[in-house]
Amino acid sequence: MVIAIDGPAGVGKSSISSELSRQTGFHYLNSGNFYRAVTYSALSEQIDLTQQNVVEAYAASMDFSYKDGQIYLKGKDITHQLHSDKVDAQVAQVSSFRGVRQWVNQRLREISHRRDIIVEGRDIATVVFPDADLKVFLDASPEVRAKRRFDQGVSGLSLEEIAEGIRNRDAIDRSKEWGRLVRSEDALYVDTSGLTIEEVCAKVVRKIQEMQR
Repeated sequence: MVIAIDGPAGVGKSSISSELSRQTGFHYLNSGNFYRAVTYSALSEQIDLTQQNVVEAYAASMDFSYKDGQIYLKGKDITHQLHSDKVDAQVAQVSSFRGVRQWVNQRLREISHRRDIIVEGRDIATVVFPDADLKVFLDASPEVRAKRRFDQGVSGLSLEEIAEGIRNRDAIDRSKEWGRLVRSEDALYVDTSGLTIEEVCAKVVRKIQEMQR
């Protein structure tokens, strides 16, 4: 079974998907970390991220592996290095490249063949898994999303700088030629602005239970 969760940056997809995974026993797959891995590795190798052909060729040649929810490059676990401000600033650009998206999508589909999954991203329900058993679109205003990230204390940026970054990311994500953020017509829409993680999960779990009856 595939649960496809889409939504803009900072809406809480990771936290919600992780909790849903705990409640359902489904494997949680964070597609954003795959794009972040390409970005992180390319930055480490000083690849020019403005050169699409170069970045696409680099992604295809990466010594990449995925095991138990962790991402490895050259056998080294880099999962906890993927959410730096530097990666945040570049990942939207890298993820706009068609070749990179095709590479990531293929990895996601390969992993899904082996288990029930909850997978989240921007175009999961529209491009990667258009036949997903359940599609969910999470949403919230840029201001709410910025406040959540600021309160996490993981960024060195000000609240307004984070909000501006999110607005810029939204503009890129919604205007990409490939894999742009679009709400699937048959998706369960949830505005998370005034909801806790538990309340959002309850809505999704209730929908899953309805489908399984």
